[in-house]
Amino acid sequence: MAHQQQGIGIASSPDQAKKTDPDASLKKALGKIKQKFLIMSGKGGVGKTSVTVNIAFALANLGYKVGIMDVDIHGPDIPRMLGLDGMLGLNNDKQLVPIKYSENITAVSIESLSQKKDDAIIWRGPIKHSVIRQFIGDVMWGDLDYLLIDAPPGTGDEPLSVAQTITGAKAVIVTTPQEVSLADVRKSINFCKVVKMDIFGLVENMSGYKCSHCGEVMDLFGTGGGEKTAKDAEIPFLGKIPFDPDMVSCGDEGVSYQEKNADSEVTKAFITIAEKMSK
Repeated sequence: MAHQQQGIGIASSPDQAKKTDPDASLKKALGKIKQKFLIMSGKGGVGKTSVTVNIAFALANLGYKVGIMDVDIHGPDIPRMLGLDGMLGLNNDKQLVPIKYSENITAVSIESLSQKKDDAIIWRGPIKHSVIRQFIGDVMWGDLDYLLIDAPPGTGDEPLSVAQTITGAKAVIVTTPQEVSLADVRKSINFCKVVKMDIFGLVENMSGYKCSHCGEVMDLFGTGGGEKTAKDAEIPFLGKIPFDPDMVSCGDEGVSYQEKNADSEVTKAFITIAEKMSK
């Protein structure tokens, strides 16, 4: 079922932003967030947003307050994967109010600020940077245990803005086992080194598919490549997420995979990752 909230849009350019001290607003908002993680990938199609959402579910199920900030400006998928509808609202202090998925999960996305969901957003870097700052300083996140930031693939404007704006953020890099993904992951690792962002670890997604009929495990995209890349780069390996077609259908329907498949290997893998993040 879609989650709804009435609201209004955000400033579409830096000149329309609120006339407040942006640095003070940023510092105040970030001070209420215990841990910040940038979920990134070297290329598209590796299931980065799905990983972000399911890490949020796992952390929330452990009792933590989680915010999801969707900074994939040109391809925002977080609202659809969470089944969220409607636009962000304003509180009495003129702050944007995140849309509430559950008691422990709230989210902000550019799609929740657009009247027409299918309109293309054609913005250059400076405007995107301004909006990402607003997503922190002008949003009433409140006290959070975790802020998960879902970035577009690659090492462009959005992850760079996060690195420059959100102090203390750590990177979780998502890949699939195939070599073309791993080659791009190595660029993401180098990006983090250049901008001096700590890498919390690497996740290998779509790692093996267990046939529901015969029980045989098939390596559709290979397996083990992410773990080897993490070892070679001397960064933590957070785990392998098996491929499960139900992840796709749950994402399309905006429902929690983990609620429907509490005992699956995928759910167990996300719980393990969440436990590592909570230590």
